[in-house]
Amino acid sequence: MIKDITIGQYIPGESFVHKLDPRFKIMISILFIVDLFLVNNFEGYLFIFIFILATVLIANLPFKYIYKGLKPILALLLITGILNIFMTGGIGKPLFHYGIITIYKEGLIIAALMIVRLVFLIMGTSILTLTTSPIELTDGIENLLNPFKKIGVPAHELAMMMTIALRFIPTLMDETDKIMKAQMARGADFESGNLISRAKSLIPILVPLFISSFRRADELAMAMESRCYKGGEGRTRMKQLKITRKDYIASFVFSLLIVVTIVSRT
Repeated sequence: MIKDITIGQYIPGESFVHKLDPRFKIMISILFIVDLFLVNNFEGYLFIFIFILATVLIANLPFKYIYKGLKPILALLLITGILNIFMTGGIGKPLFHYGIITIYKEGLIIAALMIVRLVFLIMGTSILTLTTSPIELTDGIENLLNPFKKIGVPAHELAMMMTIALRFIPTLMDETDKIMKAQMARGADFESGNLISRAKSLIPILVPLFISSFRRADELAMAMESRCYKGGEGRTRMKQLKITRKDYIASFVFSLLIVVTIVSRT
């Protein structure tokens, strides 16, 4: 399950999506999330699904990565669906009623829409990290935050922290998997017992994981200091961000998606 987490992973490529300006990809991802919460019917989500599918195919991303990104949230999807089914009221005769359990048609529809929304949310954000390198992501975030420097926002530092945190998610997941296998080889049991005993069994994992995280953070800080890193002041870049025709084409296509999904609202 831990290896199935794809957030923060990057797949190198030369596709149309890979070559897009990271600033445009970040803004499109943000607007994509907003659009997901504006849609309130299955017709709108059909257009979003077509957009995601076309993006994955154009970017030449393996579908197994998209599927792996969804596996860790299957339990969350199940809980979300069940809560919406049993806690959403409706108008008219219920579809099922037994004791305190009442299921309405509206509950089923809202549960299905919420599950689809979460699935597309994970898929959309995964495409951003899978097609954008950590360096490009840092430059894009910093460039978008530059206007806020006038009010004292440390744009470079925030961008650096966000990218480092995102970049080390797969590393920490691999480290957790190695620690779990090492503890299981020593006879540790993480599956049996009640909830409290399972929580206690995580202590042999959390302690070495925290120690490893602090060690990695210290090594990263020493590496940055040894390279005379002093923040973003006066820093130059080997690759400058440039807006190309590809970015305008992608923005136009995404704008069409927003218009179509808004028009399809009921």
